[in-house]
Amino acid sequence: MTSNCKIGIIGGSGLDDPNLLTNFTEQDVFTPYGNPSSKITQGKISGVEVCILARHGKKHEIPPSQVNYQANISALDRLGCNYILATTAVGSLRAYIHPENLVFPNQFIDFTKQRLSTFFNLEGKVVHTPMSEPFSKELRDILSEACEELGFKYNREIKSKDISEDLTLITIEGPRFSTRAESNMFRGFGADIINMSTCPEVILANEKGIPYQTIAMSTDYDCWKENEEPVTWEMIKTRMDKNANRVKELLVRTIEKLSLK
Repeated sequence: MTSNCKIGIIGGSGLDDPNLLTNFTEQDVFTPYGNPSSKITQGKISGVEVCILARHGKKHEIPPSQVNYQANISALDRLGCNYILATTAVGSLRAYIHPENLVFPNQFIDFTKQRLSTFFNLEGKVVHTPMSEPFSKELRDILSEACEELGFKYNREIKSKDISEDLTLITIEGPRFSTRAESNMFRGFGADIINMSTCPEVILANEKGIPYQTIAMSTDYDCWKENEEPVTWEMIKTRMDKNANRVKELLVRTIEKLSLK
């Protein structure tokens, strides 16, 4: 890997810890799209330059529908990030994806309604960006290797020839959670996991040509599954806090492996 490589980490739900880095500093970055959600924390992991951005602000004060996704991706691009690893909590829409499983989607369904999802709205031209493979297979493969080395369960809990490793994430507007009717509808769409933050983040990263991969921690079963408590913010926060160190370990191991590329 070249010495000028930088990896952007977009932290969600407590995973924007600057203590992941050595010799870290904080920097304000101004973009044509406004200010990003937080100052960018810069430092190194295994000798690789890393930039951490808190998606919802340092105090988790920005709801998902009000995040300035354009500014966030633009800031990481302006800092020269070559890859983006984005952490997020997700609800499981499948019985075999259990709470605390790590999941790495390869497809998305954008069910948001009022977010700016392109950089080209300010450029006076129409650009149709290919989006058939929106997430980075290179990063998914490295994350999978890192999970195996660390002994973490990832993607589907039960592996067999009859179950595809493909995973589709659906992003809803929020900040409210789904109704039971919506949750079952999303299952019918073919979605496997659900959150409120990946779109348009992944779309904008693709427009900038930055390989992007979501690292998702399953925290709940949304509200579709009988005999399971419907999702609450307290449930998500408790499970993410409990498992944050695992995701941090995964980030460090993944960046170590990227440093050897």
